[in-house]
Amino acid sequence: MTKPSVSLGLLGAAAFMVIADVRVIDPLLHIIAEEFGVGVGSAAVIVSAYTIPYGLFQLVYGPLGDRIGKLKVITAALAAFAVGTALCAFVSNIVLLTLLRFLTGMFAAGIIPVTLAYIGDNFPYAERQTAIGKYLSALVLGQILGGSLGGIFGEYLSWRDIFLVFGVVSLVIAGILWRGTRHLKEKHSQTRLGWNTFKPYYQLLTKPVAQTVIIGVFVEGFCLFGAFAYVGAFLRDRYDLPYVAIGFMLSGFGIGGLIYSRCVQWLVRRLGEIGLMGVGGILMSICFLGIALLPNWGFFIPLSVLMGLGFYMMHSTLQTQATELAPEARGTAVSLFAFNLFIGQGIGAAVFGRVVDNYGYVPCFIIAGVAIAFLGLWLVQRKKNHI
Repeated sequence: MTKPSVSLGLLGAAAFMVIADVRVIDPLLHIIAEEFGVGVGSAAVIVSAYTIPYGLFQLVYGPLGDRIGKLKVITAALAAFAVGTALCAFVSNIVLLTLLRFLTGMFAAGIIPVTLAYIGDNFPYAERQTAIGKYLSALVLGQILGGSLGGIFGEYLSWRDIFLVFGVVSLVIAGILWRGTRHLKEKHSQTRLGWNTFKPYYQLLTKPVAQTVIIGVFVEGFCLFGAFAYVGAFLRDRYDLPYVAIGFMLSGFGIGGLIYSRCVQWLVRRLGEIGLMGVGGILMSICFLGIALLPNWGFFIPLSVLMGLGFYMMHSTLQTQATELAPEARGTAVSLFAFNLFIGQGIGAAVFGRVVDNYGYVPCFIIAGVAIAFLGLWLVQRKKNHI
């Protein structure tokens, strides 16, 4: 292991912008649908347009980071992400917004997963979950402030302005990263990029442990984020809450993640990997069912926090396991992991959008809650079998 040449704080700032950019859509989906004259389920195409290329391009950025250096990939991807995000402020229709979200997702793909692989290269496994937990602090702050800022801009300013702000700030962070890393020489693979680049993906998928992690994170993304994309619109339609209130309420998910990041060492000691996945699945399931069935919006606040806590308990465990699937090519392994998470999220948003448009929000959340409960049980059983 080498000493990290870039602080987790600076890398966390880049991750913050990416996550805030994703989560800002949650309270704004209803506003965007109204402005462009489409249904909420149809407007969610901007969610899938971001997350599907985000997942697909993991297959490129992982090997690229292993080949030319992870910090170079992170810096270049963040700069392109910044430009694409800023341009979203000037679109005139849903088609252009969808196209720009596609391009933004394509560039955003080169930041967080490649950073996780960088952490894997620089921290021994015994310390890695703690390091990842600290890095997750930036992600969960993005969860918290992304939803909150989206609600504030949607209520008092314009949904367009938030994209311009995010773009400018991201460009500044990219500039700081470039200045700090342009003279660094990273250790990287000598393997040439080509068709053989993608062989490790197939080789990984032949391993039972990798199959469990990859299937688990796909279903997690499909059910959790696919359904959660509609929670903001649900709160607006059912309770007619102000957008700023919805934004702050959605931020509870990130607060749950922040609690996890502060308690990660204690939770790992008390529950272990099996307990984290099992309890995390139970919490997420209960929360989705509670949101669907409890009659008062006040219940959503604690449920949102618990859902965030449950997600990070399960997801961080899977994420840590992913960093050890292929120590000789961590960028590739983590990219395959992220590919499945975001492809699952993109497909899930599209599928649950059809459920919402045709049957309503309640069936959407109930299906997601039940599926996540089964996922948690399956992951626990598979982990026991692998021990």
